Amino acid sequence: MAMAALRREGRRFVPMISPNSMNAARSSILSDDLAPHGARSISTQVVRNRMKSVKNIQKITKAMKMVAASKLRAIQVRAENSRGLWQPFTALLGDTPSVDVKKNVIVTISSDKGLCGGINSTSVKISKALYKLNSGPDKETKYVILGEKAKAQLVRDSKKDIDISITELQKNPLNYTQVAVLADDILKNVEYDALRIVFNKFHSVVSFVPTVATVLSPEVVEREAESGGKLGDLDSYEIEGGETKGEILQNLAEFQFSCVLFNAVLENACSEQGARMSAMDSSSRNAGEMLDRLTLTYNRTRQASITTELIEIISGASALEG
Repeated sequence: MAMAALRREGRRFVPMISPNSMNAARSSILSDDLAPHGARSISTQVVRNRMKSVKNIQKITKAMKMVAASKLRAIQVRAENSRGLWQPFTALLGDTPSVDVKKNVIVTISSDKGLCGGINSTSVKISKALYKLNSGPDKETKYVILGEKAKAQLVRDSKKDIDISITELQKNPLNYTQVAVLADDILKNVEYDALRIVFNKFHSVVSFVPTVATVLSPEVVEREAESGGKLGDLDSYEIEGGETKGEILQNLAEFQFSCVLFNAVLENACSEQGARMSAMDSSSRNAGEMLDRLTLTYNRTRQASITTELIEIISGASALEG
């Protein structure tokens, strides 16, 4: 009704208005009449939808940070306690990562889920570097993968070199018995001279160190000892009972691998949760900054829309008044 009345008033003043003024007023009036409802605020509506999406994402990232923090507290104590399991083996058998052997097995430990920064990519890069370092015409190098993310990356170009792949390892809290059974299955299904376990050692929430632990086979340990290599403090002990030195080394190697694997899984799980906390904290801050920019854009767009409407109203009124 208001538009119809305005048109009637315009017709009454036709003789008093110039053609250009009349065309400007008519275009302004018809644009409001013909444009769909809400056409003027379509840009602000898009910005509002974007702001709503960013707010929802920020809520999710904050919740994921809190969940990662609670999981980290539960795993950190177990990881610190497990360090005492494998450290005596380093003193007893020594640690010789540079030993040259023919059969190498690289045990790569990663997470099953993402959104934790570059923790999994780091493990994969180190595993590939170890593979190249221990490759040769008379050498054989295989992969044993624990975790979905490392599997997804290594299967692209090293599928034929993967002997064992295990996923969903950290779906439930692990204890030493479960890891020992897993280690026993790995030892039964692979032939090795050296097992090289790649994992991320936890230092703090914002810091983890890529680490490689080496477990040698009993034959290699005995060979290194006979050739003058360092065998830790094992030679200083006397062997009692009916077991031979080879049998003792076999038992020690199996026990050492299960202890190192248990600690590596827990350390990597701690590093994963810490990296996820850092990643979600950064995502929350970025979402907040984006929300501030979108709020500024929304206010500017709304103000520009209001200013444009006021200018059109004033221009139409001025045109009608002559």
